[in-house]
Amino acid sequence: MQIPIRLLGALVAVIAMLGVGLRSANADSGRITLTVYKGGWIIGGSGGGGRLAFRGRSYRVGVGGIDYGLVFGGSKTILHGRVRNIRRASDVEGVYAAAGAGLALGRGVRAIVLTNQNGAVLELSGRQIGLMVNADLSGLALTLK
Repeated sequence: MQIPIRLLGALVAVIAMLGVGLRSANADSGRITLTVYKGGWIIGGSGGGGRLAFRGRSYRVGVGGIDYGLVFGGSKTILHGRVRNIRRASDVEGVYAAAGAGLALGRGVRAIVLTNQNGAVLELSGRQIGLMVNADLSGLALTLK
């Protein structure tokens, strides 16, 4: 008995979709808090740390990054939010890239959604303090300590 090629293709597509659905179904989420210090003139850098709360445990997180473009000033940003689509704490590790523009004079509000190479999604919001003008490409690396 031969199976028509279209039926076979549809069957393979359904199996692939089920596999992706099962992979996402096993994923979990956690809470994250980050404090990021940023400064620069044309080229900027950022660093800081925070905490990840995941499955009843707390993990220290290190933050580092680089910005390139129009960057001027310095700021401190405190972000709180959720990390989605992780199966283990180490899934938050990696590089998160973003292109953006902003202006903070004194106090400002910040919100951002980032994704890394592991599929982890950070949904963050918080306050930015300082003088910072930017229209840049930036990368942020998170590591567990």
